[in-house]
Amino acid sequence: MEKGEYKIEGNKKIWETVSWAGNASMYEVNIRQYTPEGTFNAFMSHLPRLKELGLDILWFMPVTPISRKNRKGSLGSYYAVQDYRKVNPDYGTLEDFKNLVKQAHGLGFKVILDWVANHTGWDNPLLEEHPDWYIQKNGEIVSPVEDWSDVAALNYNNRDLRDYMIESMIYWIRETDIDGYRCDMAALVPADFWKEAREALEKVKPVFMLAEAWEPVLTEKAFDACYGWDLHHLMNNIAQRKQDGTSLPDYFHKLKTLYSEETIIMNFIDNHDENSWQGHIQERLGEAFRLYAVLMYTVPGMPLVYTGQEICFNKRLLFFEKDVVEWEENPELSVFYRKLNDLKHQNPALLTGKNRGCFHIIRHQNEKEIFVFERFKGDSHVIVILNFSAEKQELHLESVLPGTFLEYFDDEKAENLRRMTLSPYAYKVYIKQFSPYAF
Repeated sequence: MEKGEYKIEGNKKIWETVSWAGNASMYEVNIRQYTPEGTFNAFMSHLPRLKELGLDILWFMPVTPISRKNRKGSLGSYYAVQDYRKVNPDYGTLEDFKNLVKQAHGLGFKVILDWVANHTGWDNPLLEEHPDWYIQKNGEIVSPVEDWSDVAALNYNNRDLRDYMIESMIYWIRETDIDGYRCDMAALVPADFWKEAREALEKVKPVFMLAEAWEPVLTEKAFDACYGWDLHHLMNNIAQRKQDGTSLPDYFHKLKTLYSEETIIMNFIDNHDENSWQGHIQERLGEAFRLYAVLMYTVPGMPLVYTGQEICFNKRLLFFEKDVVEWEENPELSVFYRKLNDLKHQNPALLTGKNRGCFHIIRHQNEKEIFVFERFKGDSHVIVILNFSAEKQELHLESVLPGTFLEYFDDEKAENLRRMTLSPYAYKVYIKQFSPYAF
């Protein structure tokens, strides 16, 4: 079976996730705020820098025009779609976007587009042309959530709407050669629609599909990946001393019971919603943010880096206004993320999805403050040790981890891991060294 094709097992269609997703890192691009110009062409100059960082997938927030009617703020929400088959003129033209995708592909990136299927803006032509495509109460079209006053809810009981939405998704793949979608509020749209859409898209091109959701039914029917919301909240809570490391084993047990091994969990410490509404990374994670970046890169899943995260941009970007990222060089952090991406690329133990490396938590006596786990696949063996505490901590493993290891960040060798003193917020990644003479 070719990658991207589907086969039928009973009444269930199962896709092979594209091979390039297994060791990939994703980067979320906020075009509006990325440059003073806020255009595709202005962003293009950053492609070589992002390639140098070792990132693989570029996720572009919605590039469609934003509705003016009932908009919030002066520029409105990216997610209030005015037209599904046009480009926001503030960002450039369709040809500009096609050229951006072409340039990104030329550098080895894959490109996915944010897709808003649950609702439209209030001046989308569909409201006048097809009011029956919308949810109505007492004869009035309504918002999907009371606070989302700038958008109108679509009604997926309508066959014609489903066909239009699928055709629109196909349009962007055919016209611009994107490689898949990140689907906004995917759980608010029926899972059987996504199944239809996935089947139709695969007939055009093998795609990667990420659901902004965590419901297992979505990954069973249509999506390769879903959001690791629980881990995100756990990391925030541990950093803020609301929870401790003993909460993590339950989380990973939950993952194992809810999802198939083929499911990719997207791990993140920041994204556009968290940054604008919950606080920037250092507000939530403080001095320990590097430790949590190591965690999200090394546990099973696909790591996400949001616009500006790679320079530790400590600002809540306004959501409905122009608010440009100030791109100040941060060589130390750039090296840090480059090393994390290299680590993921070079160690099969850190693969995710169908070919994932095994994950095993190593138990010990100080699990409130220190989390220890190993990943392994074939000859690839990685051990990660994290100190969540602002204090020095002593680690005493119940049994020795035999062998010769190289600590990835300080390039120091260690033998037979068992005891060590960890500095505040320390992160250690040990890669097992195999002797060519062993037999």
